[in-house]
Amino acid sequence: MNIPDDLLDGYRRFRAGPFADQADQYRSLAGGQAPATMVIGCADSRVDPATIFDAGPGELFVVRNVAAVVPPCELNGGYHGTSAAIEFAVTGLHVSKIVVLGHGLCGGVMAAFAAAENKPVGTFIGPWVELLTDICADLNDAPGAQSRDTLQQTAEHRVVQRSLANLVTFPFVAEAVAAGRLTLHGAWFSIAEGALRWLDPETGRFDRIPE
Repeated sequence: MNIPDDLLDGYRRFRAGPFADQADQYRSLAGGQAPATMVIGCADSRVDPATIFDAGPGELFVVRNVAAVVPPCELNGGYHGTSAAIEFAVTGLHVSKIVVLGHGLCGGVMAAFAAAENKPVGTFIGPWVELLTDICADLNDAPGAQSRDTLQQTAEHRVVQRSLANLVTFPFVAEAVAAGRLTLHGAWFSIAEGALRWLDPETGRFDRIPE
């Protein structure tokens, strides 16, 4: 079999450990899924929602893309992978929570800064991060000197807030929120510290969760 050794070894550890320990749960999940929470996260390999929230199989419905971006609701002929996942989560799975999970050192946000400065960032990445370039351009133009690290983290927080605002442009999301069936949450994860910050909707601050 043409299976890379590292993947084969990992699969065998899964079969011998987690799967063996949770075989009954996997068998029950074969009949369908009913997660309570959707997480919209970044594709970054260092930020795995299931690991961060210590979630088992079937507990989280996860969609990941560059920079954990929720695009606005648009009814055009494009391909809408993230929008399709949101629609299924809300109208099909009836999740009760959606968490937008940003993170530190986000390469997608770095690409948005580069695009805002008219630097090439990639054939497909460029149009995607155009959803964020106004955030980065505004920060670059803001008065007062700030370090690039500070601007980066501020942008990462604002991207989470932008995605939350875009979520309610989807009629089925807005309806579920208004009816009290769905709550929306923002979070930001520090890779270096392994620390999670949660968005306070009243203050707009991302407060570190006590351990």
